[in-house]
Amino acid sequence: MTDLTGRIAVVTGAASGIGAAIATQLADAGASVALVARRQDRLDDLAGKLGPRTIGVSLDVTSQTSVDAGVRQIHERLGRPDLVVNAAGVMLAAPIEDGRLDDWTRMIDTNVTGVLRLVQAFTPDLISAAGDGRTADLVNISSIGAHVVFPGYAVYGATKAALTQLSTSLRADFAPYDVRVTNVEPGLTDTELATHLDSSGQDLIASMNEQIGPLAAEDIADVVTFAVSRRREVNLRQIIALPTRQA
Repeated sequence: MTDLTGRIAVVTGAASGIGAAIATQLADAGASVALVARRQDRLDDLAGKLGPRTIGVSLDVTSQTSVDAGVRQIHERLGRPDLVVNAAGVMLAAPIEDGRLDDWTRMIDTNVTGVLRLVQAFTPDLISAAGDGRTADLVNISSIGAHVVFPGYAVYGATKAALTQLSTSLRADFAPYDVRVTNVEPGLTDTELATHLDSSGQDLIASMNEQIGPLAAEDIADVVTFAVSRRREVNLRQIIALPTRQA
């Protein structure tokens, strides 16, 4: 049931964390995978480990020029994708009273507009794949922060709430074409996101990890791989994955 042989996947945020874990599991299941992120050296290293059906494509989701160039490269080297996973994201502690407009903009550009750039780029491919009778999937990695309030993270939570709502609306738009949309909301997970925080933020995450026990990135990859490997008539539309002590 997890044989993805013949499928062509694009995974953003594939240089580390959840994105890298998802890309790895999709490749292990037989898919050809375009590893997408900004850090080419990390992408090349992971592609070398995963084999000839994977390629690393340096791409910045906040730049339309970069996205256009990356998409052309993916089409030329792998073909037209039938599976797109938006796992790129950034989490910054940016309290409203601090007025950190640059941080707010960075999160919006990456977590929301960046996703829209990839959706726009690959919508024709997904619709075409489904029209040919193949399985076609769009997977967005949101966050439990879309529902749960974390003081100091209002804008981050807002971007993830926007992504969850976007997934719901896109599902309605894509359903007539038989393209599935899955929104995944991880809880506390051991990734590089915490390294973007200041010392107090990192201390908070460390304390939560100690008290709750985080999920591994591979746990989220398991969820995604399971969802996209169901028969094409089944859409697992909304998945919340939490550590047991956070549930």
